Amino acid sequence: MQDTSHERLLIVDFGSQVTQLIARRLREANIYCEIHPFQSVTDDSLRAFAPRAVILSGGPASVTAPGSPRPPKAVWELGVPVLGICYGQQVMMTELGGRVESGHEREFGRAFVAPAGAHGEDTIFAGLFGDGREEVWMSHGDRVTQLAPGFEVIGTSPNAPCAIVADPARKFFAVQFHPEVHHTPNGRRLLANFTRLAGFTGDWTMAAYREQAIQAIRDQVGDEKVICGLSGGVDSSVAAVLIHEAIGDRLTCVFVDHGLLRQNEADEVVGMFRDHYNIPLIHADESDLFLTALEGVGDPEQKRKTIGKLFIEVFEKHARSIGGAKFLAQGTLYPDVIESVSFSGGPSVTIKSHHNVGGLPERMDMALVEPLRELFKDEVRALGRELGLPESFVGRHPFPGPGLAIRCPGEITRDKLEILRKADAVYIDQIRKHGLYDEIWQAFVAILPVRTVGVMGDGRTYDYACALRAVTSVDGMTADYYPYTHAFLGETATRIINEVHGINRVTYDITSKPPGTIEWE
Repeated sequence: MQDTSHERLLIVDFGSQVTQLIARRLREANIYCEIHPFQSVTDDSLRAFAPRAVILSGGPASVTAPGSPRPPKAVWELGVPVLGICYGQQVMMTELGGRVESGHEREFGRAFVAPAGAHGEDTIFAGLFGDGREEVWMSHGDRVTQLAPGFEVIGTSPNAPCAIVADPARKFFAVQFHPEVHHTPNGRRLLANFTRLAGFTGDWTMAAYREQAIQAIRDQVGDEKVICGLSGGVDSSVAAVLIHEAIGDRLTCVFVDHGLLRQNEADEVVGMFRDHYNIPLIHADESDLFLTALEGVGDPEQKRKTIGKLFIEVFEKHARSIGGAKFLAQGTLYPDVIESVSFSGGPSVTIKSHHNVGGLPERMDMALVEPLRELFKDEVRALGRELGLPESFVGRHPFPGPGLAIRCPGEITRDKLEILRKADAVYIDQIRKHGLYDEIWQAFVAILPVRTVGVMGDGRTYDYACALRAVTSVDGMTADYYPYTHAFLGETATRIINEVHGINRVTYDITSKPPGTIEWE
């Protein structure tokens, strides 16, 4: 979605899993930026884009390998500031006459960079090293061993002697660590310093994105009809309201009740969209279709693929029923995309499949409309507020498209789903009663594929165990477990065991992301 009305920054993507976080940090500072895969950036396209600055992302390749990714030569000739991050640093050094070698010692995770050169208030390092060193997040094997001409070392770490380098005359800067991730505390300041040095004033807002997105939807759709897959979650709902604002009643929403929703969710969604927004809505109760297809399926990838296939079939059926919709709209977000396939088409790794990522079968003769595809969850919430959605709805925790299927490890049964719905309702009620809901990024119950012996009264029970999950996060890419008090956990466990028949044991999941994902499957 290219916009020529704003100051623009170009991010050249070399396939890092966290490239989009660079854009995320810049958007927080109201900087308009675009991510372009390195394969598509040529000398001509770069000059036509006319960026005010360029950032070279990290990536999984080794710059020492034959045929490794490179930016176009014009990057060094535009006369604009350039920042290289991790692989981007190594590319910068290699292309400008330095040397990069494979390190004997790799450096992953938290590290500390000590100052080694000038880092005054007139550089992008203003405000850093206040405590004599900087905490950063490293992820590299190769390292710079010889500087390119004109560069100086600004900071070093135990396994990166050139952790920060700069050529102030040409405004070329490079860091071995990742300033874009949450675990580099002053990374945001470094990026803000870089854009300030490049002359950005911060003229891009969510209101501007709303206008851009509406125009892009109109340009893509023209006079055709659109069918929108509405899950009831924040993402698809914001997408639906945005598209409705762009094309009006040529949008029809299809709410698929796949039998994997939370307690009372179907009634809430249908009531809100039909009564509050007056958006044309088809309520497709397909629970029997989905649950029958999932009988005996225990593999999580097979669950996701089964649900995804059926979603497409349901959409196809209802697209025909409304008289030839040419477009299918989805609330796909960037974390969905990056876990399924690299945003850039590059070599980042598939973590798990998402039911709403990957395109449509050719027989449908429909194109995808995904106006949120480049946004993170908190940006979608900001867009929802911009569109006037109620705060009680915009602030809801994320809910996955496959629904409770991926919170029910192993085989799914109707009885287990009913137990899970009731336990989840009690858990969320507890969180709200204790005033914790808005502190938590996402919370839910998973019913475990094990049964355990318990004692209730004077009798023996043999019921399911469940796991409570609650995480804090900034963008969904990394997450930590929420630090409940033992009193809260004890009270919640007691309520679930007393109020939900079928559960006799409650556990709390304290796994971070990584190494785990937020959802269980």
